[in-house]
Amino acid sequence: MHPGFDIDSRAVNIGRLQRERFDVLVVGGGINGAGIARDLALRAHDAGRDLRVGLIEKRQFSSGTSGRNSQLIHGGLRYLKNFEFGLVREALRERATLLRIAPHLVEPLPLLIPYYSWSDRLLYGTGLAIYDHLAGGDNIARRRPLGRSEVAALEPDLAREGLVSGAIFYDCRVHSARLVLENIADAARLGAVVANYVEAKGWREDGEGYTVSAVDVLTGADFLIRTRLLADARGPWEDGGGLRLVRGSHIIVPRLTRSRNAIASFGADGRIIFVIPWGQKDSVSLVGTTDVDHAGTPDDVRISSEEVNYLMAAIRRLFPAFTEREPLAAYSSLRPLVADGAGSATDASRKHAIRMENGILRISGGKYTTYRAMAEEAADLLMPETRGACRTAVRPLGGGRSEALRERIGPVAYAVRHEMAQRLPDVVFVSTYAGHERRLDREALLDTAREMADLLSWSPERVEEEIELTLRIARLP
Repeated sequence: MHPGFDIDSRAVNIGRLQRERFDVLVVGGGINGAGIARDLALRAHDAGRDLRVGLIEKRQFSSGTSGRNSQLIHGGLRYLKNFEFGLVREALRERATLLRIAPHLVEPLPLLIPYYSWSDRLLYGTGLAIYDHLAGGDNIARRRPLGRSEVAALEPDLAREGLVSGAIFYDCRVHSARLVLENIADAARLGAVVANYVEAKGWREDGEGYTVSAVDVLTGADFLIRTRLLADARGPWEDGGGLRLVRGSHIIVPRLTRSRNAIASFGADGRIIFVIPWGQKDSVSLVGTTDVDHAGTPDDVRISSEEVNYLMAAIRRLFPAFTEREPLAAYSSLRPLVADGAGSATDASRKHAIRMENGILRISGGKYTTYRAMAEEAADLLMPETRGACRTAVRPLGGGRSEALRERIGPVAYAVRHEMAQRLPDVVFVSTYAGHERRLDREALLDTAREMADLLSWSPERVEEEIELTLRIARLP
């Protein structure tokens, strides 16, 4: 279904990575790496050029920051308080683009913002008016002011004390990991050579570019990849300096809202809390996010008990009848922000930085929503002769054609056969998000693990190892 991105492709592609010399090797299979690989492959395809593009990722594609965010494609309403109008306008423009090219993954989402003081009404009402103005012709729908009784009718469980009024505005919801996978699938269709569970251990100049020391994480086999240019899109793992690693965490709880609206609420600390309908048939609520400077390594990212308590307290303020003592599930990721000297993690800018030095492109900062525009900027630097030839804003992402197949053979078989899923967490946390919708235990994972075992020839011992790994990832603090 996806040439170069199916159950047999990984071994073939690793062989090609060893044998061939590439023009550009993209290191990192999150949204930025996926977008860059797709843009480069499309430009080469359109020009009829034999440009060899490779993409490697040390785990499953989109298993890091890109798949563990707020699941929103949004302009960034909260960035208006820092007067980042250009960032918000670009994000709103890209939101409209993604609605056009990936309507099967990106869908309009109404958000209810309740006002608990007249000053909130003035401040955030003005912000929404600016939001509408910046969206211009790219707007989904204009904001709609609501009276106190209308807010209460829409969400009768929402806190009433101090409630003044509210408004509905629009952004978009996305299955963020699947959007990454669709970008990689399209890059592979266009000729890019992609492989997951391949880690770049380092690289050195070789006179014609770079030789990358790589390892097949699943087998332990070391090999070399030769490339003329490198695109370092490892996100938090990028070691070029100048990054501020900010942890963002989310929890999943039983469904909180009655209407189809999400909730966006600003706390006294200036952070915005989203309550988003999520899961199969919107049966649960996704609640986030936090902004915490991360002191550990990028491989050591877990939600803290303090973050759980912060988010549970935010829920209780908004929904006083909420009585759950702990979330169903939780996840965390690191935002690799540009270090701009901001005092708090919340105030750190989401602007991006792209630089090209000695044949290595490095990308940091930015927002998930603007990945396509950042990839276009990166591709212009890597292939300056094709500047102005980018078509990623108009070429549809083709995953909608695969949804019928996914329904027919099931999400587990589809993930293994058509998305290079190699391990149980790849299916549970990336391809399906089942692990982000409910409490996991061995029984809940056993059928999925056995189905993967049939497809990948796992032993009974391997099945148990995969279940234990998945439960460790899902464990709450």
